[in-house]
Amino acid sequence: MIRDAESLQVLLDAIARFVRERLVPLEQQVAEQDRIPDAIVDEMRELGLFGLTIPEEYGGLGLTMEEEVLVAFELGQTSPAFRSLIGTNNGIGSAAIVFDGTHEQKRQYLPRYASGEIIGSFCLTEPDAGSDSASLTTSADVDGEHYVLNGTKRFITNAPRAGTFTVLARTDAAIAGARGISAFIVDSDGITLGPADHKMGQQGSQTCDVVFDNVRVPRGNLIGGREGEGFITAMKVLDRGRLHIAAFATGISERLIRESAEYALQRKQFGKPIAEHQLIQAMLADSRTEAYAARCMVIDAARSKDDGREVSTEASCCKLFATEAVGRIADRAVQIFGGYGYMAEYGIERTYRDVRLFRLYEGTSQIQQLIIARNLLREMAL
Repeated sequence: MIRDAESLQVLLDAIARFVRERLVPLEQQVAEQDRIPDAIVDEMRELGLFGLTIPEEYGGLGLTMEEEVLVAFELGQTSPAFRSLIGTNNGIGSAAIVFDGTHEQKRQYLPRYASGEIIGSFCLTEPDAGSDSASLTTSADVDGEHYVLNGTKRFITNAPRAGTFTVLARTDAAIAGARGISAFIVDSDGITLGPADHKMGQQGSQTCDVVFDNVRVPRGNLIGGREGEGFITAMKVLDRGRLHIAAFATGISERLIRESAEYALQRKQFGKPIAEHQLIQAMLADSRTEAYAARCMVIDAARSKDDGREVSTEASCCKLFATEAVGRIADRAVQIFGGYGYMAEYGIERTYRDVRLFRLYEGTSQIQQLIIARNLLREMAL
């Protein structure tokens, strides 16, 4: 659903220009320093990038799902670190409050996310609970007008910058699995951060452990005001997030294809540009086909979501296909660039490392396969 095509195009053009003129030139610096410059963060705030998906009544742009994926295609034209910074405010960092928060919770937090005053983060994964997220052990015990949280969350994006954390914790130890889990808004005061993670790629997107040691959280910060709804909320958040990640991965695929084609037209071997060699053309053709398929899938699923349809299966299909495809496309890009693709100078090897993460976070490829198959079999049994 595109509400106003002309206004949306203005936004997309502004983002494309910002990506091209401000972000792309800083990619290597961000990778080396593992940090996005504060001046760039301020520019992101001025452009309203922290509030893209937050409802207009709370100061955001309130993008529909289709509009959001079109923005993600543009953000995919630069390093994932930049999207990661604003992505939590627009996705997993704020979505739980947007979907299921009380009016007071929305009023208190969403305008601050939208302006970029605070950055939100999402705490689900634990040292022993990743794909099996229903087995998490972080606890939240009632103590008067507060909950007391204890536990450790792992690989938490934007934790060093975050002002708040959406935390999934077990409020009823007697209930095994998902129904004993609740979601909380936890301010950064009182928590402990672990050392910065040293990752294979995506430098500039900072992650670390978040430790809760008797952290007191007001009862009013229980999202939705009801216990036992946290896992359901998290799944809603991840469905939307998976479509966003699929769109972003598609944008990166399209950039890799463009850069590979440009290089193939310039690089000469055996007396002619390598683009004239059929085996190079085959790699470009396979990549272009996969990126086109991913784009079509994402837009179709986004429109279905905007129409109010259940898109759990479609979101998983999109994330599975688009993130696996960008891995193959990045590999072909290195192959087309040859030895130069292995060198840091061209940035292809950095992207090759960066995109590997997409098949892991917000549900591994194998989890997406299980979701798709489970939903299919359930539909067949009806």
